[in-house]
Amino acid sequence: MHVIIVGCGRVGSTLARELSALGNTVAVIDRRADAFLRLGDDFSGQTVVGIGFDPDILISAGIERAGALAAVTNGDNSNIMIARVARERFKVHSVVARIYDPKRSEIYERLGIATVATVKWTAERILRRIVVDRPAVEWTDPSAELVLVERIIGDVWVGERSCVLDEGPGNVVGLRRYGKAMLATHDVLVQQGDVMYFAVMNADIGALDDYLKKGPGRGK
Repeated sequence: MHVIIVGCGRVGSTLARELSALGNTVAVIDRRADAFLRLGDDFSGQTVVGIGFDPDILISAGIERAGALAAVTNGDNSNIMIARVARERFKVHSVVARIYDPKRSEIYERLGIATVATVKWTAERILRRIVVDRPAVEWTDPSAELVLVERIIGDVWVGERSCVLDEGPGNVVGLRRYGKAMLATHDVLVQQGDVMYFAVMNADIGALDDYLKKGPGRGK
């Protein structure tokens, strides 16, 4: 997959190196050429000097073949502009915007743009949204048998009640919608872009992911 990262600060450079190490092609955009020094001498991806919401700059970075884009500059307004151009003009499938003001997340997610607040594990959370098969474990009990995992729910589940998700190997304990978290009651209808939290046995994480990909009516 080709991934574009706009912003080569600590988060952007970490994302670029990790995505490249996973076998993706990576292009990094930043206004300052010296920012690319953070990537290290062994970085094999592309670097582009310019403004991340400039369509010509994005095209030179390969956005027309990109499967994902992460906007991780140091400004919320810049990140949302970049994300909207990628999503709306170039139809990039997976777009993630880093935000400093979490109150804006509801607005962004209504536009179909996943957001990640600035915390110490920002890079890890963005990777989860770009590399969908990457394990996403939020909590593990002391025996390492029971875990809490975060999963973005696919469109095949839209319109189903959350209790139907419990027919798989895990149990829904909560969800995040438009940046707001809530407990998952049985009558909650799944909406596009919902992020669900499942309690599941560690050994069954793979089975849970398979069940979520297949859709409702598949049983355990």
